[in-house]
Amino acid sequence: MAVDATQPYDDQNIFAKILRGEIPNKTVYEDDFALAFHDINPQAPLHILVIPKGAYVSWDDFSAKASDAEIAGFVRAVGHVAREQGLVEPGYRLLANTGTQSHQEVPHLHVHVFGGRPMGPMLAR
Repeated sequence: MAVDATQPYDDQNIFAKILRGEIPNKTVYEDDFALAFHDINPQAPLHILVIPKGAYVSWDDFSAKASDAEIAGFVRAVGHVAREQGLVEPGYRLLANTGTQSHQEVPHLHVHVFGGRPMGPMLAR
């Protein structure tokens, strides 16, 4: 089910539960601002989710409400994960779905990091 990214934050979403330690995950990186872990339904040989630790529904919500430190920390975490996973060369894809038309499924901002194979064109023509 797609998420309406304008709705208030739901602290019962799966990523909020992961952040609270209620649901296990395969963590690859964690710092004060972000948590990165393997997707349980990978769409590429390497598929990692990076989430901010703050309660943000979408990029719009995050960019409007997060502190400068949170924004910088989250962006740096995404870059750190790509480097640590050896994706800078040959390349990787970042994807962040926001709202119903993009099929956002979890109402917590997250970035998918895909790698390990050629990704092909971004959208079907």
